[in-house]
Amino acid sequence: MVSLAAALRGVKQNICQILSRPLIELACQRQGHRWRAGPLDPPNTVQLFVRQVVEGNVAGTAVVRLAGGGFTDPAWCQARQRLPLAVLRDLSGQVRDRLAEAYPPTDKQLWFGHPVALMDASNFSMPDTKDLRDHFGSVPGQKPGCGFPVAHWLAVFDFHTGLLLYDEASAYGTADLKHTPQAHGVLEKQTVLLGDDAFSGYVHLAMVVQRGLLGIFPSHHKRNVEFKGRGKTQAAAATSKRIRTLGHNDQIVELTKPAVKPRWVSQEAFDALPESIQVREIRRTVRRRGFRPRQITVTTTLLDPVKYPAKDVVQLRQRRWDVETDIRHLKTTMNMEVLRCQTAGGVLKELGVFGIVYNLVRGVM
Repeated sequence: MVSLAAALRGVKQNICQILSRPLIELACQRQGHRWRAGPLDPPNTVQLFVRQVVEGNVAGTAVVRLAGGGFTDPAWCQARQRLPLAVLRDLSGQVRDRLAEAYPPTDKQLWFGHPVALMDASNFSMPDTKDLRDHFGSVPGQKPGCGFPVAHWLAVFDFHTGLLLYDEASAYGTADLKHTPQAHGVLEKQTVLLGDDAFSGYVHLAMVVQRGLLGIFPSHHKRNVEFKGRGKTQAAAATSKRIRTLGHNDQIVELTKPAVKPRWVSQEAFDALPESIQVREIRRTVRRRGFRPRQITVTTTLLDPVKYPAKDVVQLRQRRWDVETDIRHLKTTMNMEVLRCQTAGGVLKELGVFGIVYNLVRGVM
């Protein structure tokens, strides 16, 4: 596999071929954007915006030098402001879809015949301006004039190709689950979704089932999971009803709908959820050379123990951490951890270009 740094160089050398002028003009036409030809028309602006990110998200003055000095730094900022966010999102979707079609998963890459996706939340910071503070907020407890605005960022990656399938930036403090219904919409049915224990609450599990997806998550930290052989006290403390036992520390349980609606979900979506769902709970002790044995408990919607053996479910759950590598590629290797734009619209455009570049890099890799 090509390294990420080498792939970035490949993208930089072929930007005009990959994101051609006709492709960008077509995206502008679809979004109803009109423009005049010039050194900073939409095709040139998009290509330079991508070049800016590929070079390490350099400053605007560096973009002017890269373009040969045919315009000023303020003119570059104005060109980015004129470029609609919808055009960048259109291009991002085209890049993602074309790469997904060009590199479909092989039978060996599918997990028991299912594609796999990784979901996680992170954050990034940006310049300290009033517009950005009003839109994204900042870390609680900061004194006025100290620190920077911080955005909450939800991302979904393809497990095998690493492609960024969905991302959404919102105000700091937004619940990790708020945009999961939209994220589910980009996944094909029967995709196995991996995430941390924040995604294993009843409401999200029920939404996963409703959407026709499958889920493997660590059991929620507030759920008391007890298996066969528990005493009366333990049985009373359990937060689920056991339906049947499948094997050692492997069982089907019934979860009931909470009485109080979580703040992140709409009333309409909450009312549409079933009153109860059945999920499978598995507990295993994981041993790795050089590490202490660790006990993990998994909640999954994969109920068939023959088709989905407990050992394989637990092994896939451990691969959830691969998403941290994908996020690190974006935030650390590609310098997305601190964005440069000073307006909310600009930051969202900058984030969109990072998504385009990251997926192009993944395509090369």
